[in-house]
Amino acid sequence: MSDKKEKNNKPFEIPRPTFPKRAVVTGGMPYGNKELHFGHVGGMLVFADTYARFLRDRIGKENVIFVSGTDCYGSPIAEGWRVKVEKGEFEGTLEDFVRRNHNKQKETLDAYGIEPNLFAASGLGRSKEIHAEVTDKFISSLHKKGQLEQISTMQFFDEKAGVFLNGRQVVGKCPVEGCCSEKGYADECDLGHQYMPEMLIDPISTLTGERPTMKPVTNWYFKLGAYEKLMKDWVETLKKRKDIRPVVWKTIDEFLKQPMIYIKRDFEEKYLAIKDQLPAHEYLEEKKKPSFTILFNELADCDAACHVLAENGIRYRTGKTLVPFRLTGNIEWGVPAPVMDGVEGLTVWVWPESLWAPISFTQTYLEQQGRDRAEWKDYWCSKDATVYQFIGQDNIYFYGIAEPAMWMAQQESAEKTADPAEGELQMPVIVANHHILFLNKKASSSGSVKPPMADDLLDYYTPEQLRMHWLEFGLGQQSVSFFPKPFNKPLLEEEAALKAEGQPINDPKFTDPVTKNALLTNVYNRMIRTAFYTLQKRFDGVLPDCAPEEKILADAKKAVLDYERQMARFAFHQCTYVLDSYIRNGSKYMAKALAKPDDLSDEEISQALANLFHIVKTAGVLLHPMAPFGTEKLRDYLQVDERIWSWDTIFEPLTYFVENGHKLKFLPPRTDFFARHESQFAQSE
Repeated sequence: MSDKKEKNNKPFEIPRPTFPKRAVVTGGMPYGNKELHFGHVGGMLVFADTYARFLRDRIGKENVIFVSGTDCYGSPIAEGWRVKVEKGEFEGTLEDFVRRNHNKQKETLDAYGIEPNLFAASGLGRSKEIHAEVTDKFISSLHKKGQLEQISTMQFFDEKAGVFLNGRQVVGKCPVEGCCSEKGYADECDLGHQYMPEMLIDPISTLTGERPTMKPVTNWYFKLGAYEKLMKDWVETLKKRKDIRPVVWKTIDEFLKQPMIYIKRDFEEKYLAIKDQLPAHEYLEEKKKPSFTILFNELADCDAACHVLAENGIRYRTGKTLVPFRLTGNIEWGVPAPVMDGVEGLTVWVWPESLWAPISFTQTYLEQQGRDRAEWKDYWCSKDATVYQFIGQDNIYFYGIAEPAMWMAQQESAEKTADPAEGELQMPVIVANHHILFLNKKASSSGSVKPPMADDLLDYYTPEQLRMHWLEFGLGQQSVSFFPKPFNKPLLEEEAALKAEGQPINDPKFTDPVTKNALLTNVYNRMIRTAFYTLQKRFDGVLPDCAPEEKILADAKKAVLDYERQMARFAFHQCTYVLDSYIRNGSKYMAKALAKPDDLSDEEISQALANLFHIVKTAGVLLHPMAPFGTEKLRDYLQVDERIWSWDTIFEPLTYFVENGHKLKFLPPRTDFFARHESQFAQSE
């Protein structure tokens, strides 16, 4: 027995996690050229919404701002609109196109119970105006602080169309070593690796199908490479934190390396013949590998070497390293860039402005609420607040490298730090999910494997069935595949063939994984109904005025504290395990305590119901962030106000929230709080 236990005469309790006084939750920004597919919702937005809802219950909804929105600008949107108009699939302006997709995205979020305080649009309405203001101030501030540089690069030009090509208007192969992306674009691939345009392998114009030429252009770049040391300092702090997923700091670490070039062994003789023409470098032989590596101390030397290698017909790939982060371009459909040093007519590249768009959206939300826009600093620049950014792992480069470095660059002091002072932009908490696969393959709307649209899934499942299923995935640890049976064509064909042959369909593989765990639709539903129906039969729906037993209170407290610890680490799958165990144990208690209710005295059944309603209430509070529709229905039938969700009173019994003699709303027979989808009843008949 520990000294602490002897001294206090009670067992040692693990310290509870701490949460900020205020919080911002961001949920990425889907492009405005399409509706939402299942990956947007199930791979990221459900997790952001769940955590935002948890924080609202945990620290008070008035202290939480959850923002997301449509990413309206950039070549993917402009190109998507052009193609659809060309094919006769859309009539209207580019802004009309974006507005239609934004509205559809918002409708999808509503259908899934995803409830940001503001789902804005960077190029529409008041959020467009505020975003343009914030963009101008942000870039101008970086320029004033000496954090920008002008760089002239070669840009793709389609001679046949007579226009410069941006972003998705050029496709080729990514030149970054080890990259497995399906497509490379003008200066980044679909996995987020950046490179100089002239490094893209086998470029083709999407406008004409011709190989484009290169012409010089000048743009503003952020001096990202200057923050290598500070980024390394920051990564070291991330490695020590339990709430930061390893995929975040490992991915950042990959870019904090010396500039390097990988050359295939086939070109070794050519390299040896011209190596003296290259800037100073180190040659790594690496005999067992199909390529060898040359290292440089400076990025400029690496870039110069690339030109020499290309001129001599030597194929190569560059390694991951910090390169200047482009802020501007010449695409017409973009946020206007500020005029600096007489350079005008530029627009802001979509990726940088999407990083500070949540700040714009925070200000937009505050203004909508009649509050001072300047309050955004209380959420983004205060030690008492935390910004949680939910993203997919492909976007770690932008949110985990470019954004933190630009945040540090905005510090007023010439001496920058990875531990910002009060009043400066604070470092965000990056919550990156691994890929959510579809039938064991990486699906994307621009790739060869097309994902199902989020709305289509609702033809077969309820929103809460899908929310709970995705939260169980453990995407914080690894990529997980989504196998919705109605969309699993090979499985459906195999099942149909067996049926045609008159064979029994009893192999577990034919069970739909989405509906397999019937914790809510079966176990918890039955528990709630039993509590209500028993109360209605014995006491006309009036809640007994007695306290739950100590063991019931202790079990509930353990579940709450276990859930809280896991939620603080964004371990959503572990939270579902806590709930599964707690609800199933509660069901076992119910089966035993109310096995023969007619044989129990009023006092005995009052105690059993007090215990059971405490289990129902505790499970409901823990489920509230995950399954908002069913739990709000439960609150309605309990006839209690929203105070029941507050963690300030989470250990209190149901009687704490009501007056003596409180009567619950009458529950009709066979009422479900967590219903199955109507299509599932047809399948079971």
